[in-house]
Amino acid sequence: MIETHGVTSAVKENFSDIQLIEKIKTGDMSSFEMLVNRHKNFAFTIADRILQNEEDAEEVAHDAFVKLLSSVDKFKGESKFTTWFYRIVMNMAISRTRKKRIRTEDIDSRPSGIAEYSSFEEFGGLKAKDRTYYLNQAVSKLKDEERLLITLYYFDELDMDEIVEVTKIDKGNLKVKIFRARKKLADVLRKMLPTELESIL
Repeated sequence: MIETHGVTSAVKENFSDIQLIEKIKTGDMSSFEMLVNRHKNFAFTIADRILQNEEDAEEVAHDAFVKLLSSVDKFKGESKFTTWFYRIVMNMAISRTRKKRIRTEDIDSRPSGIAEYSSFEEFGGLKAKDRTYYLNQAVSKLKDEERLLITLYYFDELDMDEIVEVTKIDKGNLKVKIFRARKKLADVLRKMLPTELESIL
């Protein structure tokens, strides 16, 4: 059994994000590795939803964890770790998007295939892999902000207050934006699956 800083890795598996952060502040890199493994998939998903390019999303997710490590002392536990970290990922992804647009480079548009979306189950007789494919296709057709809000609210199930903290969008305005993004996603799916899709969202 591996043991670092007096705590076994098996015990750390049950640590909260906050507890892992406190261990990281003492220089415990095994706790950092555990935190990365715990959140790397969703960090990639957020970046990918904004950038629509897998290579760029992987780089942003990696850079976000590097930034996390360098600024870990700034996290005071006043909000959830995920809220704080997702904002880092979001800001870095948006910054890269702006830089790419300034360079007039094309942003790849393709389904990410990164996540199974358990929140959307009513797809007629479609198989799970087909549901995932069509959802990824539909989400990719939304605007940057719409993709981000759909990802945070429906797929990661953050509550309104958490999304406000991540995006800095006024709560009243946020509800309207999420409603519109949800409606747009449903409309896109209905056009893609006019016969198969009977109920969604």
